[in-house]
Amino acid sequence: MTTNTQLKYFDELKRTMEWLAQQPKVMFVGQTVAGPGTFMYQTLRDCPKERCLEMPINESFQMQFTIGLALTGYVPISVYPRQNFLLLATGDMANMLDKIPLISGGKWPLKMIIRVATGPDAPVHPGHQHIGNYAKAFREMFKWIEVVELDSAEEIFPAYNQALNRTDGKSTMIIEHGNFYNEEYYAKRMISTQR
Repeated sequence: MTTNTQLKYFDELKRTMEWLAQQPKVMFVGQTVAGPGTFMYQTLRDCPKERCLEMPINESFQMQFTIGLALTGYVPISVYPRQNFLLLATGDMANMLDKIPLISGGKWPLKMIIRVATGPDAPVHPGHQHIGNYAKAFREMFKWIEVVELDSAEEIFPAYNQALNRTDGKSTMIIEHGNFYNEEYYAKRMISTQR
């Protein structure tokens, strides 16, 4: 990827998703991965359609389906546009994805990526059920799922590269911040954190 310190969050996400789509065994699975509907789709719009499997709005089923893909050797990227709705799949993550490596005595390590976002609250606030960030709670809950938050564009490619190439039998939840997709919002945030 690039080493430019002025990376734009959205552009880096889009480049990273296109790189991931070229990697063997990677499949994007989720809501609005194959067609428009949420802000995350724009990062996938130029990925090969055969790598994007659209799912119905059934968060628990989606998690179970992607766990099955991981057990067969795929590296699924399970896409949830909002953490608030990923909560509906938390039982599947806590009781299956996070426990299968333990239950199997390490014989079935699962490597999958859960791509999720805090929803943007600007320019229009979508309602409090769309903007939650539960990173701290997820970190407390999981042993075999690493939780990573992407607070800057420079963190994007290294986080996804690490998640894809890890060999420790863990899965990775990567949390993006929907507000940072907005270039103006992200630029203001970066300036304020550098002071």
